[in-house]
Amino acid sequence: MDKKKIQFDQLESKVKRFSHARELLNPPTGWIRAIRLAFGMSLQQLANKLKMTKQSVQEIEMREKEGSITLRSLRETARALDMELVYGFVPKDGSLENYLDIKARSLAEKIVSRTSNTMKLEDQENTKQRLKKAIEERVIIIKRELPKALWD
Repeated sequence: MDKKKIQFDQLESKVKRFSHARELLNPPTGWIRAIRLAFGMSLQQLANKLKMTKQSVQEIEMREKEGSITLRSLRETARALDMELVYGFVPKDGSLENYLDIKARSLAEKIVSRTSNTMKLEDQENTKQRLKKAIEERVIIIKRELPKALWD
């Protein structure tokens, strides 16, 4: 098994652990404010923990709600709340393998159809079954080699 495949499989394992997180909705007020209020903590108390002003904490809460907060601010605030920031990426299709398969299949179809069209012009048209087999073979090659063209 080559190094790329091992790295891919290890990352896939990590990403799968995050898949359930997609089902969780962020609180409408943002996590910081929701947690602070759930703890019964005032803005001033959190500001003291962060060694900043009450107004700065309000700005942090607003930036989180708007989606413009930095990871550093989230991490520091989590630490002040005796928590840990956890973040990750979750593929829309459920797994990195599915996503890679979709991209590889799309590229394989383009490559095979281009070749097939050239052959058709030369009166050497392939059957649908041969085209399907050629696509499947090309998908395997693309997934093994991971060419840069896959992401264009």
